[in-house]
Amino acid sequence: MDIATLLGLVMGVSVVTLAIMTGSELSIFLNLPGFLIVLGGTIAATLIKFPISGVFVAFFVGTKAAFVNERESPREIIDLTMRMVKRARKAGLLGLERISVKNAFFKKGIQLCADGREPDVIRKLLTSEMELAIQRQEVGEKVFRAIGESAPAFGMVGTLVGLVQMLSSMEDPTTIGKAMAVALLTTLYGVLIAQLIALPISDKLEAKNEIEKANRVLIIEAIMQIQARNNPTIVLDVLEAYLPEKQRSGNNRREGDGGDEGGERRKRRGTDK
Repeated sequence: MDIATLLGLVMGVSVVTLAIMTGSELSIFLNLPGFLIVLGGTIAATLIKFPISGVFVAFFVGTKAAFVNERESPREIIDLTMRMVKRARKAGLLGLERISVKNAFFKKGIQLCADGREPDVIRKLLTSEMELAIQRQEVGEKVFRAIGESAPAFGMVGTLVGLVQMLSSMEDPTTIGKAMAVALLTTLYGVLIAQLIALPISDKLEAKNEIEKANRVLIIEAIMQIQARNNPTIVLDVLEAYLPEKQRSGNNRREGDGGDEGGERRKRRGTDK
Protein backbone atom coordinates (compact mmCIF):
# COMPACT_ATOMS: atom_id res chain seq x y z
CA MET A 1 0.00 0.00 0.00
CA ASP A 2 1.28 3.45 -0.97
CA ILE A 3 0.56 5.33 2.25
CA ALA A 4 1.56 8.69 0.74
CA THR A 5 -1.28 8.67 -1.80
CA LEU A 6 -3.90 7.65 0.74
CA LEU A 7 -2.58 10.07 3.36
CA GLY A 8 -2.53 12.96 0.90
CA LEU A 9 -6.12 12.38 -0.20
CA VAL A 10 -7.37 12.04 3.38
CA MET A 11 -5.53 15.19 4.47
CA GLY A 12 -6.75 17.19 1.46
CA VAL A 13 -10.39 16.22 1.91
CA SER A 14 -10.19 16.76 5.67
CA VAL A 15 -8.66 20.24 5.37
CA VAL A 16 -11.26 21.38 2.83
CA THR A 17 -14.11 19.91 4.89
CA LEU A 18 -12.92 21.50 8.14
CA ALA A 19 -12.42 24.86 6.43
CA ILE A 20 -16.01 24.72 5.18
CA MET A 21 -17.48 23.62 8.51
CA THR A 22 -15.71 26.32 10.52
CA GLY A 23 -17.51 29.08 8.61
CA SER A 24 -20.81 27.51 7.59
CA GLU A 25 -22.77 24.31 7.29
CA LEU A 26 -21.44 21.58 5.04
CA SER A 27 -24.84 21.03 3.44
CA ILE A 28 -24.80 24.35 1.59
CA PHE A 29 -21.75 23.13 -0.39
CA LEU A 30 -23.59 20.05 -1.61
CA ASN A 31 -25.28 20.59 -4.94
CA LEU A 32 -26.29 17.56 -6.98
CA PRO A 33 -26.96 19.31 -10.34
CA GLY A 34 -23.58 21.04 -10.25
CA PHE A 35 -21.77 17.82 -9.33
CA LEU A 36 -23.51 15.92 -12.13
CA ILE A 37 -22.46 18.56 -14.66
CA VAL A 38 -18.79 18.25 -13.65
CA LEU A 39 -18.73 14.47 -13.25
CA GLY A 40 -20.80 13.65 -16.31
CA GLY A 41 -19.03 16.13 -18.54
CA THR A 42 -15.58 14.95 -17.41
CA ILE A 43 -16.43 11.30 -18.05
CA ALA A 44 -17.90 12.14 -21.45
CA ALA A 45 -14.83 14.13 -22.51
CA THR A 46 -12.52 11.33 -21.35
CA LEU A 47 -14.48 8.76 -23.34
CA ILE A 48 -14.22 10.97 -26.41
CA LYS A 49 -10.43 11.29 -26.01
CA PHE A 50 -9.69 7.59 -25.51
CA PRO A 51 -11.10 4.31 -26.88
CA ILE A 52 -13.83 2.99 -24.61
CA SER A 53 -12.20 -0.46 -24.50
CA GLY A 54 -9.15 0.96 -22.76
CA VAL A 55 -10.53 3.78 -20.63
CA PHE A 56 -11.93 1.76 -17.76
CA VAL A 57 -9.06 -0.73 -17.80
CA ALA A 58 -6.55 2.12 -17.74
CA PHE A 59 -8.51 3.84 -14.98
CA PHE A 60 -8.44 0.80 -12.69
CA VAL A 61 -4.83 -0.03 -13.55
CA GLY A 62 -3.85 3.57 -12.82
CA THR A 63 -5.78 3.59 -9.55
CA LYS A 64 -4.09 0.38 -8.43
CA ALA A 65 -0.66 1.70 -9.35
CA ALA A 66 -1.31 4.93 -7.43
CA PHE A 67 -2.42 3.20 -4.23
CA VAL A 68 -0.33 0.01 -4.32
CA ASN A 69 3.45 -0.03 -4.13
CA GLU A 70 4.67 -3.45 -5.29
CA ARG A 71 7.94 -2.49 -6.94
CA GLU A 72 11.28 -3.77 -5.73
CA SER A 73 14.15 -1.46 -4.96
CA PRO A 74 17.25 -1.58 -7.23
CA ARG A 75 19.29 -2.86 -4.30
CA GLU A 76 16.94 -5.84 -3.85
CA ILE A 77 17.23 -6.61 -7.57
CA ILE A 78 21.03 -6.53 -7.37
CA ASP A 79 21.10 -8.75 -4.27
CA LEU A 80 18.85 -11.30 -5.98
CA THR A 81 21.03 -11.17 -9.08
CA MET A 82 24.14 -11.94 -7.06
CA ARG A 83 22.45 -15.05 -5.66
CA MET A 84 21.42 -16.05 -9.16
CA VAL A 85 24.89 -15.58 -10.60
CA LYS A 86 26.51 -17.68 -7.89
CA ARG A 87 23.92 -20.42 -8.39
CA ALA A 88 24.35 -20.34 -12.18
CA ARG A 89 28.14 -20.65 -11.91
CA LYS A 90 27.82 -23.52 -9.44
CA ALA A 91 24.83 -25.54 -10.70
CA GLY A 92 24.28 -24.25 -14.23
CA LEU A 93 21.37 -22.26 -15.65
CA LEU A 94 18.90 -25.04 -14.89
CA GLY A 95 19.66 -24.61 -11.20
CA LEU A 96 18.14 -21.11 -11.31
CA GLU A 97 14.64 -22.55 -11.27
CA ARG A 98 15.07 -23.56 -7.63
CA ILE A 99 15.35 -19.93 -6.47
CA SER A 100 12.02 -18.24 -5.75
CA VAL A 101 11.48 -15.01 -7.72
CA LYS A 102 8.44 -12.83 -7.00
CA ASN A 103 9.00 -10.30 -9.77
CA ALA A 104 7.18 -11.64 -12.85
CA PHE A 105 9.45 -9.83 -15.29
CA PHE A 106 12.60 -11.13 -13.60
CA LYS A 107 11.09 -14.61 -13.41
CA LYS A 108 10.41 -14.63 -17.14
CA GLY A 109 14.01 -13.65 -17.86
CA ILE A 110 15.29 -16.45 -15.63
CA GLN A 111 13.02 -18.90 -17.42
CA LEU A 112 14.39 -17.79 -20.78
CA CYS A 113 17.90 -18.40 -19.49
CA ALA A 114 16.98 -21.85 -18.19
CA ASP A 115 15.41 -22.67 -21.58
CA GLY A 116 18.75 -22.06 -23.26
CA ARG A 117 17.73 -19.04 -25.37
CA GLU A 118 20.42 -17.00 -27.08
CA PRO A 119 21.45 -13.70 -25.41
CA ASP A 120 20.22 -11.56 -28.32
CA VAL A 121 16.83 -13.30 -28.25
CA ILE A 122 16.50 -12.84 -24.48
CA ARG A 123 17.34 -9.15 -24.67
CA LYS A 124 14.94 -8.59 -27.55
CA LEU A 125 12.03 -10.39 -25.87
CA LEU A 126 12.50 -8.65 -22.53
CA THR A 127 12.93 -5.23 -24.12
CA SER A 128 9.73 -5.65 -26.14
CA GLU A 129 7.80 -6.73 -23.06
CA MET A 130 9.18 -3.79 -21.09
CA GLU A 131 8.13 -1.28 -23.74
CA LEU A 132 4.61 -2.71 -23.98
CA ALA A 133 4.18 -2.76 -20.19
CA ILE A 134 5.34 0.85 -19.85
CA GLN A 135 3.04 1.85 -22.70
CA ARG A 136 0.03 0.32 -20.92
CA GLN A 137 0.91 2.10 -17.70
CA GLU A 138 1.28 5.41 -19.53
CA VAL A 139 -2.32 5.14 -20.73
CA GLY A 140 -3.49 5.22 -17.10
CA GLU A 141 -1.40 8.34 -16.53
CA LYS A 142 -2.91 10.01 -19.62
CA VAL A 143 -6.46 9.13 -18.53
CA PHE A 144 -6.00 10.79 -15.13
CA ARG A 145 -4.35 13.81 -16.74
CA ALA A 146 -7.29 14.11 -19.14
CA ILE A 147 -9.67 14.04 -16.17
CA GLY A 148 -7.63 16.77 -14.49
CA GLU A 149 -7.80 18.92 -17.61
CA SER A 150 -11.52 18.40 -18.25
CA ALA A 151 -12.90 18.79 -14.72
CA PRO A 152 -12.15 22.56 -14.30
CA ALA A 153 -13.46 23.21 -17.82
CA PHE A 154 -16.79 21.60 -17.01
CA GLY A 155 -16.78 23.47 -13.73
CA MET A 156 -16.81 26.65 -15.82
CA VAL A 157 -19.58 25.15 -17.96
CA GLY A 158 -21.63 24.65 -14.81
CA THR A 159 -20.89 28.22 -13.80
CA LEU A 160 -22.20 29.50 -17.12
CA VAL A 161 -25.29 27.32 -16.79
CA GLY A 162 -25.97 28.71 -13.33
CA LEU A 163 -25.50 32.29 -14.50
CA VAL A 164 -27.89 31.77 -17.41
CA GLN A 165 -30.47 30.29 -15.05
CA MET A 166 -30.04 33.18 -12.66
CA LEU A 167 -30.33 35.87 -15.31
CA SER A 168 -33.35 34.22 -16.89
CA SER A 169 -35.25 34.13 -13.60
CA MET A 170 -34.52 37.55 -12.15
CA GLU A 171 -38.24 38.15 -11.72
CA ASP A 172 -38.45 35.30 -9.17
CA PRO A 173 -35.95 36.02 -6.36
CA THR A 174 -36.48 32.57 -4.80
CA THR A 175 -34.70 30.84 -7.68
CA ILE A 176 -31.62 33.06 -7.70
CA GLY A 177 -29.97 31.26 -4.77
CA LYS A 178 -30.11 27.81 -6.37
CA ALA A 179 -28.85 29.17 -9.68
CA MET A 180 -25.94 30.91 -7.96
CA ALA A 181 -25.13 27.70 -6.08
CA VAL A 182 -24.83 25.84 -9.37
CA ALA A 183 -22.77 28.68 -10.81
CA LEU A 184 -20.20 28.75 -8.03
CA LEU A 185 -20.13 25.19 -6.71
CA THR A 186 -19.46 23.60 -10.08
CA THR A 187 -16.23 25.59 -10.35
CA LEU A 188 -15.31 24.40 -6.85
CA TYR A 189 -16.05 20.79 -7.72
CA GLY A 190 -14.03 20.94 -10.92
CA VAL A 191 -10.99 22.47 -9.22
CA LEU A 192 -11.08 19.96 -6.35
CA ILE A 193 -11.35 16.95 -8.67
CA ALA A 194 -8.49 18.22 -10.81
CA GLN A 195 -6.06 19.58 -8.22
CA LEU A 196 -6.71 17.19 -5.35
CA ILE A 197 -7.31 13.89 -7.15
CA ALA A 198 -6.68 13.61 -10.88
CA LEU A 199 -3.52 15.65 -11.51
CA PRO A 200 -1.63 14.49 -8.38
CA ILE A 201 -2.38 10.85 -9.23
CA SER A 202 -1.27 11.47 -12.81
CA ASP A 203 2.02 12.95 -11.61
CA LYS A 204 2.56 10.02 -9.24
CA LEU A 205 1.90 7.54 -12.04
CA GLU A 206 4.43 9.35 -14.21
CA ALA A 207 7.05 9.12 -11.45
CA LYS A 208 6.30 5.46 -10.80
CA ASN A 209 6.49 4.67 -14.51
CA GLU A 210 9.98 6.16 -14.63
CA ILE A 211 11.02 4.05 -11.63
CA GLU A 212 9.48 0.95 -13.18
CA LYS A 213 11.29 1.55 -16.46
CA ALA A 214 14.63 2.02 -14.68
CA ASN A 215 14.08 -1.19 -12.68
CA ARG A 216 13.24 -3.17 -15.81
CA VAL A 217 16.32 -1.90 -17.60
CA LEU A 218 18.35 -3.01 -14.57
CA ILE A 219 16.65 -6.42 -14.61
CA ILE A 220 17.42 -6.90 -18.31
CA GLU A 221 21.10 -6.19 -17.66
CA ALA A 222 21.01 -8.52 -14.65
CA ILE A 223 19.52 -11.31 -16.76
CA MET A 224 22.24 -10.90 -19.37
CA GLN A 225 24.92 -11.13 -16.68
CA ILE A 226 23.31 -14.24 -15.24
CA GLN A 227 23.02 -15.85 -18.66
CA ALA A 228 26.73 -15.20 -19.31
CA ARG A 229 27.57 -16.54 -15.83
CA ASN A 230 30.08 -13.76 -15.29
CA ASN A 231 32.22 -13.35 -12.21
CA PRO A 232 30.10 -12.03 -9.29
CA THR A 233 32.53 -9.18 -8.66
CA ILE A 234 32.26 -8.02 -12.27
CA VAL A 235 28.46 -8.40 -12.16
CA LEU A 236 28.25 -6.25 -9.04
CA ASP A 237 30.37 -3.53 -10.66
CA VAL A 238 28.19 -3.55 -13.78
CA LEU A 239 24.87 -3.43 -11.92
CA GLU A 240 25.90 -0.86 -9.33
CA ALA A 241 26.54 1.56 -12.19
CA TYR A 242 22.73 1.88 -12.32
CA LEU A 243 22.62 3.09 -8.71
CA PRO A 244 23.26 6.61 -7.41
CA GLU A 245 26.83 7.18 -6.28
CA LYS A 246 25.94 7.27 -2.58
CA GLN A 247 24.33 3.81 -2.75
CA ARG A 248 27.41 2.09 -4.18
CA SER A 249 28.74 1.04 -0.79
CA GLY A 250 30.05 -2.27 -2.11
CA ASN A 251 32.64 -0.57 -4.32
CA ASN A 252 34.31 1.31 -1.49
CA ARG A 253 34.31 -1.75 0.73
CA ARG A 254 35.92 -3.96 -1.88
CA GLU A 255 38.53 -1.34 -2.71
CA GLY A 256 39.42 -0.99 0.94
CA ASP A 257 39.65 -4.73 1.40
CA GLY A 258 41.73 -5.10 -1.72
CA GLY A 259 44.11 -2.38 -0.57
CA ASP A 260 44.61 -4.00 2.84
CA GLU A 261 45.18 -7.41 1.33
CA GLY A 262 47.63 -5.96 -1.18
CA GLY A 263 49.51 -4.22 1.62
CA GLU A 264 49.70 -7.42 3.66
CA ARG A 265 50.98 -9.35 0.66
CA ARG A 266 53.67 -6.74 0.02
CA LYS A 267 54.72 -6.88 3.69
CA ARG A 268 54.98 -10.66 3.57
CA ARG A 269 57.10 -10.54 0.44
CA GLY A 270 59.42 -8.02 2.07
CA THR A 271 59.74 -10.23 5.19
CA ASP A 272 60.54 -13.30 3.13
CA LYS A 273 63.32 -11.47 1.38
